[in-house]
Amino acid sequence: MQDVIVGRGARVTRLGVGTAPLGNLFTAVTDDQAAATVTAAWEAGVRYFDTAPHYGLGLSERRLGAALRQWPRGFYTVSTKVGRLLDPTEETGKDDEGFDVPRTHRRVWDFSRDGVRRSLESSLKRLGLDHVDIVLLHDPDDHWRQAVTEAYPALAELRSQGVVKAIGVGMNQWQMPARFVEETDLDVILLAGRHTLLDRSGTPLLDLCRTRGVPVIAAGVFNSGLLATHDATGTYDYAPPPEAVRTRVRHLTTLCDHHGVTLPQAALAYPLRHPAVVSVLVGVRSPEEIKANATLAATPVPESLWHDLQAQDFSLNDEKPRRR
Repeated sequence: MQDVIVGRGARVTRLGVGTAPLGNLFTAVTDDQAAATVTAAWEAGVRYFDTAPHYGLGLSERRLGAALRQWPRGFYTVSTKVGRLLDPTEETGKDDEGFDVPRTHRRVWDFSRDGVRRSLESSLKRLGLDHVDIVLLHDPDDHWRQAVTEAYPALAELRSQGVVKAIGVGMNQWQMPARFVEETDLDVILLAGRHTLLDRSGTPLLDLCRTRGVPVIAAGVFNSGLLATHDATGTYDYAPPPEAVRTRVRHLTTLCDHHGVTLPQAALAYPLRHPAVVSVLVGVRSPEEIKANATLAATPVPESLWHDLQAQDFSLNDEKPRRR
């Protein structure tokens, strides 16, 4: 599978795997299923895997690291994130942020220099790795000042020391990442849900990144599930879709039918049409899902679909910042 170099030697494949589902996002998967999913991704040619402490209170990192141990470290790229420290808690019950895991820890926002280093050290222990390739500031929406004055310099220092190969920011909005691109020296942006077949509101950021030479990883390309199946029965931004969104998706489905393309096939192909985008990141929870997505990603989409899509434009262009 084709790959692109990001930062100082981090290679990302055109199709990457997001591992929030392996942290039991919404519903639980077993350790064996998680391991089999990573193996299926590898067999499909995927060599880029993204995770975060937030995903399942560290479960995603533990499972990903365990699954990757069967291959030499230099053959794959891992990104993780900083900004949420995991502190042990005596609270009981289930996690209340969307993951089907016990509430063993609480998330503490921390974009300080010490917080960045503590977070990365803990991630390496959970992953069982001596280094990660890419580190991203995770959702600093309400923490701009600390993120830009403390977390970013800490990551830049780690990059200059060769501890990490690339640094960036991962968010569900485009406005703040644009500020980072304009005011700092980032290597990569991970943009979730704002450059999709349905929602193209992030175009100003992508155009800026192209001008500044900052590559973009497009995540959330199914908008949390709505574009993942041709019958469009999933959620939109982790909630039931409003009727206006359903109407747009019905129009998109009809257009795809006309060109002999499925909705998820078009959703996977669309982000890579922008020259700033170097990889599409898909969250998967089973070997069947990654195999299906890899097949769709490798299937060409007729140019006529994009021509008609541009002419009719069924996208949303919401300017408001969004968060998961």
